[in-house]
Amino acid sequence: MKKFKFTISGNQYDVQINDIEDNIADLEVNGTQYKVEIHQEVKRNKTPKLVRKPVQKAPGEGEIRKMSSKAKAIKAPLPGTILSIAVKEGDTVTKGQTLMVMEAMKMENLIMAEADGTVAALKVSAGQSVLQDDVLVEIA
Repeated sequence: MKKFKFTISGNQYDVQINDIEDNIADLEVNGTQYKVEIHQEVKRNKTPKLVRKPVQKAPGEGEIRKMSSKAKAIKAPLPGTILSIAVKEGDTVTKGQTLMVMEAMKMENLIMAEADGTVAALKVSAGQSVLQDDVLVEIA
């Protein structure tokens, strides 16, 4: 911001230059705002303008992937902690049956069977922390 005093034909003007972008100057003359076009070659700033492109997410990032009905492994939808397990190895389960309760982001999430079958293996225990996509249960 630069300030100047001009005298034109005996009249005094206080000029304040607020901003210059390309060939347009934003200035104030005796308290009145003006946008003025400058008739000269446009000077390029030495400081480049930062232009950011949108953040590219990895495939599946930010989404909870659901396994297909043919899946044999039940995976953690989010990182969290296993609170309780309702089944044990060898139990027969039906689609939609609650297998375990997992706490994620201060909420309890029910982990349910995605298909009918038998619990082949429990890969976690109560109190264990898991990451997203960790295998929790295998159903045969």
